[in-house]
Amino acid sequence: FTEAGVWGFNPDYLIGIGLFGLPLEEWLFFLIIPFCSLFTHFAFFYAFPNIRLHRKLTTFLTFLVLLIALLLIVFNLGKLYTLVNFSALVLVLALGGIYKFELLQQFYISFLLILIPFFIVNGVLTGALTDMPVVWYNNSETLGIRLYTIPVEDIGYCFSMLFGNLMIFEHLKSKLI
Repeated sequence: FTEAGVWGFNPDYLIGIGLFGLPLEEWLFFLIIPFCSLFTHFAFFYAFPNIRLHRKLTTFLTFLVLLIALLLIVFNLGKLYTLVNFSALVLVLALGGIYKFELLQQFYISFLLILIPFFIVNGVLTGALTDMPVVWYNNSETLGIRLYTIPVEDIGYCFSMLFGNLMIFEHLKSKLI
C-alpha cells in the first residue's frame, strides 16, 4: 500500500529505520497491536468463559457483515484499500463461519472491547490530536468515510487481522494439545 500510494507515513514521527519499504514503527505495530488485542480477548474469556452470542445472532451478524462487505467490494472495485480490506473480511468471516463458529460467537463480543483502544490508538495515528497525522490515507483509494479520523475500512482490517490470527492460533493449539 505504501508503494501504491494508498497510505504513507509522516517522516517527522519516524526514527528512520526501514525494512522492505516499511518503517520499523509499522513492523512493531503489526506485532504489538495483534498481541495486545488478542491478550484482551483471552483475558476477557478467562474471566467470563461462558459468555458468547446466541447462535442465531452470530449467524445473522455474519451474514449481514458479509453482505455489506460484498456490496462494498462490488461497488468499489477501483478503490484498492477498500477492495483488499473488505475482501479479507469476507474471507475471514466465511472461514470463521464454516470452521470456527463457536470462536466467532465469542470474538464478536471481545471485538467490541478491542475497538475501544483501537479507536484511541488509530485516532492518534490518523490525526486526532495533530494537524499532521502519523499515518495518512489516500482518500481516492478508500470510501472516504471516516469514524473520527479513521477510515471505516480499518475496522474491517482490524477484524480480519485479529480474527484471522485467532483462528490460526486456535487451529495450531488444537494440533498441539
